[in-house]
Amino acid sequence: MTLTLYNTLTRHKDSFETLEPGKVRMYCCGITVYDYCHLGHARTCLIWDVARRYLQWRGYEVEYIQNFTDIDDKILKRAKAEGVPMEEVSERFIAAYFEDMERLHIGKADAYPRATHTLNGIQRLVSDLEQKGYAYPSQGDVYYSVRNFTEYGKLSGRKLEEMQAGASGRVEVEDPEAAKKKYPFDFALWKGSKPGEPAWESPWGAGRPGWHIECSAMVRERLGETIDIHVGGSDLVFPHHENEIAQSEAVTGKPLANYWLHNEMVMVNGKKMSKSVGNFTTIRDLLDGKWSLIPKTVDPMAVRLFVLQTHYRNPVDFTPDALEAATNGWNTLKEGLLFGDVYGEKLGWEISPSPCLPVPSSRDSATNNTVAQRFIEAVDDDFNFAGGLAVLFEVAKELRKEGNLLTHEGQTETSPQELEAQWRGLVELASVLGFEAQLEAKTETIGGFSEAEIEALLEQRKAARKGKNFAEADRIRDELKAQGIGLIDQPDGTTKLHRM
Repeated sequence: MTLTLYNTLTRHKDSFETLEPGKVRMYCCGITVYDYCHLGHARTCLIWDVARRYLQWRGYEVEYIQNFTDIDDKILKRAKAEGVPMEEVSERFIAAYFEDMERLHIGKADAYPRATHTLNGIQRLVSDLEQKGYAYPSQGDVYYSVRNFTEYGKLSGRKLEEMQAGASGRVEVEDPEAAKKKYPFDFALWKGSKPGEPAWESPWGAGRPGWHIECSAMVRERLGETIDIHVGGSDLVFPHHENEIAQSEAVTGKPLANYWLHNEMVMVNGKKMSKSVGNFTTIRDLLDGKWSLIPKTVDPMAVRLFVLQTHYRNPVDFTPDALEAATNGWNTLKEGLLFGDVYGEKLGWEISPSPCLPVPSSRDSATNNTVAQRFIEAVDDDFNFAGGLAVLFEVAKELRKEGNLLTHEGQTETSPQELEAQWRGLVELASVLGFEAQLEAKTETIGGFSEAEIEALLEQRKAARKGKNFAEADRIRDELKAQGIGLIDQPDGTTKLHRM
């Protein structure tokens, strides 16, 4: 089976081939940090994190970069309204971003470059464009000359002649900087400083970068002149990604990315999510039950299921009924994922099971071959995670049936060995899609400790590790281990426990 991806650039599905064997360089356009993340951000970040997970599971070494735009008119407007420095606004919402992504179980990128940390690279790229005749200074600004790049519009399918005819003079009216440009659709690479705004010195005077040049410079600096996959929301195809291509390829003469992938937008009750329509919500308000449309807390895993059950190239419509159905679906999948914890001991499994198992490569898959191959066949068709979910649900429902037999009749129709293989396969494939389930906390004591005592010990151990007192951290681990409680330290700094 071959992974095929719908390439916005070619407008059809292409077989996936990497620049370097076994390695993927992948860039995702991140957020502008002036407010809390909304459902659109959730979909974009979740989809491309799962794509990264799948590629890794398929055996690729993936370098995944996602940027932060931390200098922008919206950030400056908020900073001015609050009477605080721009950096305070951006730092606050970068921290909030990581909180929201952690709640949604979205893995961290390998790096998060920021525009303000890439100024040397930005200025170097603008200078290169100027030397090659693609950029020109004008009254303190620097603009990109789109007519000099003959392939402008190849990503979006737009032609400058048609765009100009369709504008009918509107561009000049809407653009207060039109008088500085040689051509209405030229865009700013560097903006001259304005009173009261942050500015950095440059060969063209004090100022700050334009939005489009930031990503071109960050891709070039972090991943090289050509990358494998460039992703983002469909709203970025034009002008942002179109302009990225024009900037980067004019300098290098090479493709910026071999595959351009775009996820569609979020709808709410059939309408595009918008503050003006009144159907807007942030991730945290949705999860915490503070959204008037869905005034109850929502399990993050149900949100994940809701997003993944629609193909990324189709709009996803948030409605109360659809989210309720996703919650019910998650309960079914969770029941299958917890099968080993609930019934493993009764089935006589030799190794105490835990959903927190490391996920192997698909080449060393623990799954039933037929199930794994069906999963791969589905997802290999342009990251069809919905098709992969359908395979998972079949296994989860089968395990639920066996669990009912165990509960009510004390026996199953399937051998314990086969059930263990099915369960471990389900856990593995679910982990590829980012799903994880844990038993609900119980009030009784565990290994002689109450829940409060365990929590207190975990906090003590966390403080010891933070203070590099590893001897104390190991002592607490051993104390819990002696009572049959194992600890699993996660890459994100959290710790999960399981019965031994």
